[in-house]
Amino acid sequence: MRGVARACGAGTIINAISTGFGGAFAIDLFTEATVEIGRDLKGIYGEIEHEEVTNLPVVSHGTKDRDDTALIKNCVKVVFDRFNCDFGAYIKTKSNIPMARGLKSSSAASNATVLATISALKKGGYIGDVVLDDKSIIDMGVNASLLSKVTITGAFDDASASYMGGVVLTENYDRKIIKRLALNRDVLILVPDEPVYTIDIDVNATRSISYFVKLAYDLAMKDEFEQAMTLNGILYTFVWNLDQRPILSAFGSGIDGVTLSGTGSAYVAWIEQDHGSELIDKWKELGGQIISTKINNEGARIIE
Repeated sequence: MRGVARACGAGTIINAISTGFGGAFAIDLFTEATVEIGRDLKGIYGEIEHEEVTNLPVVSHGTKDRDDTALIKNCVKVVFDRFNCDFGAYIKTKSNIPMARGLKSSSAASNATVLATISALKKGGYIGDVVLDDKSIIDMGVNASLLSKVTITGAFDDASASYMGGVVLTENYDRKIIKRLALNRDVLILVPDEPVYTIDIDVNATRSISYFVKLAYDLAMKDEFEQAMTLNGILYTFVWNLDQRPILSAFGSGIDGVTLSGTGSAYVAWIEQDHGSELIDKWKELGGQIISTKINNEGARIIE
């Protein structure tokens, strides 16, 4: 049996590391997973396919090992455990989401792989009449991400945005979706050449800014997303001593919403069409790659 699914990358509104309260928005970049299962297959094997799915360069996802397949293998294991299945599996993923840049490549990989595995099991009649809600599916991917040590908080906000699409605000530790809404925004992404791995981030340093991060979250709860994400970006780049030029240059370009995405190294900005070209010119001076995309309001889906 075979299942195929895809899930979105995402950008940050509020980084949950400091307070446990987070927010993210889905973007039009994707990871696609194909999962083959069968009793004749021995073990669980994964492969990351390096080919283009859009005009953007493809990179792999995982931890520091560029071709680390632990995450996608653990996703399949978590689904098998949920339904008491004893199969072998072969997983292949492909993605145009830059890895280790804070654009939620791990969340997209886990959501796509979990969905593809569920699709394969359904085709074989191994799930029966069980109906899985969105939260249950997201939880399986989050559990696999924690098991694979690609996240600090479980990244429930990122996983929820990647799966559900649109803008999502969450309480990560209790895994509660506080708010979800569809929103139409164009997005610019600055992708520096150097990656940042979440596992290397100084979590303790973020305690000093928790009060102000909560203020940013309160702004997001009032739908003042641009102000919230900008405050988030200033706070986290300060505490981690990261480059603030992408944020400051956006101010001078008439951009209201810009932030460090996740733990970096990418920056995301919500733009009005009239201001996008000016910000692109300024970001070009900083080096790296610039991606023009938009908020995706549809989220993850099973392809077959």
